[in-house]
Amino acid sequence: MLARLRAGAATVAGRARHVRIDEDALGRLAGTLPARAPALLPEEVPAGDADDMVAAIVAWNAVNFGSGWFPELRKRPGLSGSRTLALAFSDHVARTGAPTAEWLSRVDAATCATVFGQPHPGPVDDLLDLFARAWNDLGALLLDGAEGSATTLVASAGGSAATLVATLGAVPSFADVAVHGEGADAVEVPFHKRAQITVSHLARAFGDQGPGSFAGIGHLTAFADNLVPHVLRMAGVLAYDPHLAARIGRGDLLRPGSAEEVEIRACALHAVELAATARGVAPATIDHELWQRGQAPEIKAVPRHRCRCPWY
Repeated sequence: MLARLRAGAATVAGRARHVRIDEDALGRLAGTLPARAPALLPEEVPAGDADDMVAAIVAWNAVNFGSGWFPELRKRPGLSGSRTLALAFSDHVARTGAPTAEWLSRVDAATCATVFGQPHPGPVDDLLDLFARAWNDLGALLLDGAEGSATTLVASAGGSAATLVATLGAVPSFADVAVHGEGADAVEVPFHKRAQITVSHLARAFGDQGPGSFAGIGHLTAFADNLVPHVLRMAGVLAYDPHLAARIGRGDLLRPGSAEEVEIRACALHAVELAATARGVAPATIDHELWQRGQAPEIKAVPRHRCRCPWY
């Protein structure tokens, strides 16, 4: 699946009509990239014993999306939408413990509003509904095939990063697969952003040991979202056609699965692949570095593409 993802993204990048990779700018950026990923942010560091840590990581990444709603989100002072949600979830776990499969299976939008500190009814009700559905899907997966245990679910992958990505990617709310083109020209791009980042989060939190030990961890791709492409654009690596750039500048929402939206994600992923080859590091290492660079005020001051979907 990861090989198909790379091939699909490369094909899209090669024929994209709305997004272009500037390889000279990419070469300059590659020279600034470190060999190691930055440390996890404080809200990304799980607490408790190993089982609690695994449960928290898997549950958080089930709802690690919503950027299309972030302009409407009630944010914590000085924090982005993503960091607001991550810290709210971390605080919830600190108060109540890691989520159980039973709790996940019965969560509703009102509960999600309480967990994440959002008004309900309110402007992000659609997002809260998607959070509830994602947690319900995860709860069902744990109860039906993993004895109610996130640790058992992770162990069922046999230490294979690709297998765990495939297991999670088969869950409807994780099934982040796009198609570019139509008919005989259609190319499938199985991004599986949240499934991949779950594996990476486990590996980083456990120092590649125990539940975070995965063969093939270096084969993970970039986690195609809307921030890493924006950082690449700000560095001159991605160039958008004038119409697309104007839409993003106005704050227009892109349609999930549209040619423009798929090309932004695919070109960003392929650019990271090229940089990883040039730098001799894993693509996920570059992704984590670029995502954290995206927290800089000068990066956040410029509009990035928004898309209301459960993938990122």
